[in-house]
Amino acid sequence: MNSGFTLIELVITVAIVGLLASIVVPMAEVAMQRSKERDFRDALQQIRTAIDAYKEAVDDGKIIANAQKSGYPENLQILVDGVDDAKSASRAQKIYFLRRIPRDPFATDPSQPAAETWGKRAYASPPDAPSEGSDVYDVYSRSSAVGLNGIPYRQW
Repeated sequence: MNSGFTLIELVITVAIVGLLASIVVPMAEVAMQRSKERDFRDALQQIRTAIDAYKEAVDDGKIIANAQKSGYPENLQILVDGVDDAKSASRAQKIYFLRRIPRDPFATDPSQPAAETWGKRAYASPPDAPSEGSDVYDVYSRSSAVGLNGIPYRQW
């Protein structure tokens, strides 16, 4: 009695393993992209919520702003470093909007600081052609990749 595989059994086994691998690998890639997209959505929400909270604090008089300025933060780091609370008695208290700046998960250079992984849109720039300026009104991905939903990440 021969306990080894016959050539036909070996070929069938290899074919089945190959077929399973061709199914599993694309599924794993899609799962990884979905995970990055979830992280991306979360990061966008954190930054945009912090920018809006900063603007609201300016409008409420908690942050002293120049009348000629838009009321949006000059850069993303201000959201982490905090600003003096103009309504506190001693003005020694600070208002913080972010614990840290999240990275764009689609940024390719790991040595780049988190704030530099984002494209920044100034208040004065048009939505269809965002450009940097004296403030940060919004952020977007610099990636040229397209999401699973067919929309480029820079338009999310």
